[in-house]
Amino acid sequence: MIVRPHPHPLSLLFILRGSIIHAIIGELVVVLGAAALITGFYHFRPMLFSGISLAPFTLLGLALSIFLGFRNNACYQRWWEARQQWGRLIAETRSFMRDLRAVLPDRDDRTRRLGRRIVGFAHALRCQLRGERVEAAQPWLPAGEWLGLAGLRGKPSEILNLQAQELADALRAGEITDILYRVFSERLATMGNIQAACERLQSTPTPFAYTLLLHRTAWLFCLLTPIGIVSTLGWLTPLATVVLAYAFFGLDALGQELQEPFERTANAVPLDALVRIIEISVLEALGETEIPEPLLPQDFVLL
Repeated sequence: MIVRPHPHPLSLLFILRGSIIHAIIGELVVVLGAAALITGFYHFRPMLFSGISLAPFTLLGLALSIFLGFRNNACYQRWWEARQQWGRLIAETRSFMRDLRAVLPDRDDRTRRLGRRIVGFAHALRCQLRGERVEAAQPWLPAGEWLGLAGLRGKPSEILNLQAQELADALRAGEITDILYRVFSERLATMGNIQAACERLQSTPTPFAYTLLLHRTAWLFCLLTPIGIVSTLGWLTPLATVVLAYAFFGLDALGQELQEPFERTANAVPLDALVRIIEISVLEALGETEIPEPLLPQDFVLL
């Protein structure tokens, strides 16, 4: 996620870090070359371009703008829902730890296991969503439990199952009542729902037909537009075409990044930073003295 102070309006024209231009530079070069070729050909054979109206290109650009707006809105909704789900996970973690410390104030070993296991769940879910190895969760679980998880694919779900078993042991030992067990069980159910929502976002992308249609239409518009505007703009045609291509290809590339909110891209949800917030919340609730610092943006990018 891009995190940077609001720059001066003039400097916005020259900022490259955090922009989408690096992802579309190839398209811009191709469009610039095609527009320059058409412009040069026009000055040798202007009669071939006589009678060409700008109206069809205007209609094509209008349709493309509508399609891009619809798709980017859908992609942003996916990104925002992903951020909301992880915000809920942070809130549920803090509530879980608050209730845990109030109910089991004298059970430090069990409280510590339950708290650290929540951090392990957050790490396991982060790694699963990003397609990474889940070893980051290992330091937060007892050694025996991690060995039991080694051959499982659904490690986040199993960690929640271990939490439920630990709470059931506390219920059987008389450390908590059945009402308190239900309260904790509801917290775990909410975390499981958050996991399911994130998995739904990961496994159900926006329809590929939208991406294909918009990408092809953007290419068609940017390659044909110089034919319609060259008689009016002359040698300025390549510059005007590149500006249009930057807008359309840039929105297309931005939508591509937003529709995958858990990837390690500049505009994705900063899962590493959110998991660090969970670590800090749990360790402070457990009374630990060694608390890690929050993650900060590197080159204006927070991962």
